[in-house]
Amino acid sequence: MSIAAPARSLRPGIVLADLVPASRARDIALVVGGAALTGLAAQLSVPVPGSPVPVSGQTFAALLVGTALGARRGFLALALYAVAGAAGVPWFAQATSGYGMPSFGYILGMLLAATVVGALARRGADRSVLRTAGAMALGSVIIYTVGVPYLALATGMTFGQAVAAGLTPFLIGDALKAALAMGVLPAAWKLAGRKG
Repeated sequence: MSIAAPARSLRPGIVLADLVPASRARDIALVVGGAALTGLAAQLSVPVPGSPVPVSGQTFAALLVGTALGARRGFLALALYAVAGAAGVPWFAQATSGYGMPSFGYILGMLLAATVVGALARRGADRSVLRTAGAMALGSVIIYTVGVPYLALATGMTFGQAVAAGLTPFLIGDALKAALAMGVLPAAWKLAGRKG
């Protein structure tokens, strides 16, 4: 066992996925796996009365994928998810697909959010509970910043109506998802440090 190994696993500049030995096959598997995880999590979906946007696990998965894979691989995973879903793969929430649905703006927001939280993770934003909370909150803000205006444009709602239908009902769920990430990500780094 090397004394330097734990320091390597805990140093800023790497993300959890970097702890797996590097190869092109690893990167492809991580990108495809990240897209598939997001698609699976999207099926954990509950309709929200009065809103065309359901509560689903896809936002949590998108932020987790971005944080664990880093900006480049997180972007590629969510881009694969978005492009394949737009092309007809039924892995958006409630087994839907296509780019014409009112909630597609949230998927575009997830792509951007995964990239940003991945960049923050490279700077150590997933190493402590408070920093993880900040990264998850910023990621959620990015998703809503893209998703809510898109919802308004796609449905003809006013911006206020889009906020009421596409933001307000989801705040408690997002807080719970952030709390889960605050426990999972720092714990994964602690475990990685012990195993290193």
